[in-house]
Amino acid sequence: MSNLGTLYGLGVGPGDPELITVKAFRLLKECPVIAYPRKKRGAKSYALAITELYVNTEQKEMMGLTFPMTRDKEALEIQWTKTVESVWEHLVQGKDVAFVTEGDPMIYSTYIHLMRLMNERHPEVKAVSIPGISSINASASRLGIPLADGDEQIAIVPAMDDYDKMRKAIEEHDCVVFIKVAKVIDLMLSVLRDLGLVNKASVLTKVTSSEEEIWRNVEELQGRELEYLTLMVVRK
Repeated sequence: MSNLGTLYGLGVGPGDPELITVKAFRLLKECPVIAYPRKKRGAKSYALAITELYVNTEQKEMMGLTFPMTRDKEALEIQWTKTVESVWEHLVQGKDVAFVTEGDPMIYSTYIHLMRLMNERHPEVKAVSIPGISSINASASRLGIPLADGDEQIAIVPAMDDYDKMRKAIEEHDCVVFIKVAKVIDLMLSVLRDLGLVNKASVLTKVTSSEEEIWRNVEELQGRELEYLTLMVVRK
């Protein structure tokens, strides 16, 4: 089907609206359909907030996509099928769809699963990823800390409630960026103390956005409740 639309995964950066690429900007203007992750309780995602600054949403078909936050496989399958098919309905009409995502679409993004399922169910669809600046890159710049230099090794690790794995990640790399660190901040502080590296860690929330917070003294975070979009950089 040669008249199919293209599915774009569009990275719009970590939060600062100016951290968007020229290519992403062009595609936002050109794509007739813009899909975005719809949050519950009326909260607006970074991706949507940035998008609204660059396009007139009244002139676009705006698709708010709901992604289930559950481990129920049947519920997941039903909702994801519904989501993929709703996007397919536009593509089959020859309309390009830009799915906007904060950060980069190929780093821990909802777009990854959407792309995979679209490839499985409608392999004739062309899916194109437009890279964006991730919170990982942005954090290095905000801190003024190089993530890697020369032969150094860097790891990007989803933080988890596993002391040994978190310790090993730090021991085996020169720099580690722990994402989703909010839920295990006390455990991470324990690991850092035991390794004598508390002063080598920084924590950032909603980096580059108007709500950004940075902690260079991470001991302040003991017992604190942090936002979901929080990461930790440990640079030995």
